[in-house]
Amino acid sequence: MSRKLIITGVAALIAVVLIAIIMRRSARTAQAAGTAVAAVPHGDFVAGPGRVEPNTEDIKVGSELSGKLKQVLVEEGDTVTERQIVAILVNEDMHAQVLSSQATVRQREAELRKVINGARSQERKEAFSTVEENKAVMENARAEMDRHNKLFVEGIISREENERYIRQYNVAAAQYQQSAQHHSLIDDNPREEDRSAAEAALDLARAQLAEAEARYEKTLIRSPINGVILRKHHRSGESVSNSSTVPDPIVTIGDNSLLRVRVDVDETEVAMVKVGQPAYVTADAFHKQKFPGHVIRVGKELGRKNVQTSEPTEKVDTKILETLIQLDPGVEIPIGLRVDAYIQTSGIPASN
Repeated sequence: MSRKLIITGVAALIAVVLIAIIMRRSARTAQAAGTAVAAVPHGDFVAGPGRVEPNTEDIKVGSELSGKLKQVLVEEGDTVTERQIVAILVNEDMHAQVLSSQATVRQREAELRKVINGARSQERKEAFSTVEENKAVMENARAEMDRHNKLFVEGIISREENERYIRQYNVAAAQYQQSAQHHSLIDDNPREEDRSAAEAALDLARAQLAEAEARYEKTLIRSPINGVILRKHHRSGESVSNSSTVPDPIVTIGDNSLLRVRVDVDETEVAMVKVGQPAYVTADAFHKQKFPGHVIRVGKELGRKNVQTSEPTEKVDTKILETLIQLDPGVEIPIGLRVDAYIQTSGIPASN
């Protein structure tokens, strides 16, 4: 009988202890809830976990070409401007191709000018002088031929000697015709087909230069926006892959001039959330300090939760609606920080 009493007494003591623990936890929960309500302004709120992100979300900047990084010119936290070079691939061969193409373009331009302008005035004068000289030689050879032909008829000279002067005249006449044709070619306007061929060669050289410059430009990795370097994924000397086929960012950039919070709103509360509603976020790291903002976007499709909490009883398969809160200008909190968001759904003063 004494043993039963002892067991009964121990059981009663355990029950009392358990009841006390439960009551204490309930009191703490009620106190915490009371504190939260007291800290929240008047009106109803929709609450949900969220994560801080830059105004542009995270932009992962990679390379269109695979290769080795010659330089990475930025560090995490650096401010960059749009079109600023943040990294350079090894590109000496492509730069040499650009220089070669530029030289080819200059050569084709000179050839086209030569076709259009024709010969220089000195060349024209020289060709004309040659024509006059050969004409004089031909006339002299003609006179000698005529004189020796009369002598041959009179029987003074032999046929062989007479034919020699005929051959000299024929040579002189041929030289005169050749120089005359050369002068006509130099002095004439360029042919249309010559000019078209020169223009086509120049167009081809310019297209090859544009191709070489475009390929060289792809080795210069530029920032697409004004922002800040959030993450540096590669260092100088490392190899990178074509980011259009395999995600391989060099840096991650974001516009932190304004911050946003992507909030998971439970599916049971989506009807109460609208664009323009005031909101604020808090974070344990900032001792529940409130950072104000307003709703700028409400999602159109339900999905799975994006932000996981550390609560062991959390349901990961809960359907949520993504909602974006834009924080007021001047708010400075780390990008990627997990926060608690509160969207005011009632008690909002009517606008005038």
